[in-house]
Amino acid sequence: MLHLLARYRHRHPDEAQLVARYASFVEGHADCFKRSLQLGHVTGSAWLLDAAAERVLLTHHRKLNRWLQPGGHADGDSDVHRVAMKEAAEESGLAAIEFVTQELFDLDIHQIPARGEEPAHWHYDCRFLLKSAGADAFTVSGESHDLAWVPFDQLGDYTDEVSMLRMNEKCLALLGR
Repeated sequence: MLHLLARYRHRHPDEAQLVARYASFVEGHADCFKRSLQLGHVTGSAWLLDAAAERVLLTHHRKLNRWLQPGGHADGDSDVHRVAMKEAAEESGLAAIEFVTQELFDLDIHQIPARGEEPAHWHYDCRFLLKSAGADAFTVSGESHDLAWVPFDQLGDYTDEVSMLRMNEKCLALLGR
């Protein structure tokens, strides 16, 4: 994980403080990939493109009631590539998904509100750029109210979240648009 963070920092020097905070958390908590670490934990998610790279898949998250990228808890797995791929597959139902790049696409640290017995805590989210490698027909899982393929220029109709708008801009830049 730390090597991915170092390479990310090199590519995104303007995000050095965020990377330092993330790296400090990982270095300071051997159990950072476990959900049982109540102050926060590492999560993995995917900015998941359709096969034509014209739209991004968003999930209307059942618990948070917001449109987000697919993702979730590492549940003890320190292989964040595997976590992002697993979450993308589980939440989308897509038959074939591939990495556009193995490098970290984006980082975010955000607070999750308290819910029931679970206290408020931080998600240290590592995000990867993935792409459908087959049919774009998705299946809505029990974790979502709905899924939608959203054209890049319509993302603002679904969210005003800074981190999602940032991923959209990074994606457009990477695709040369």
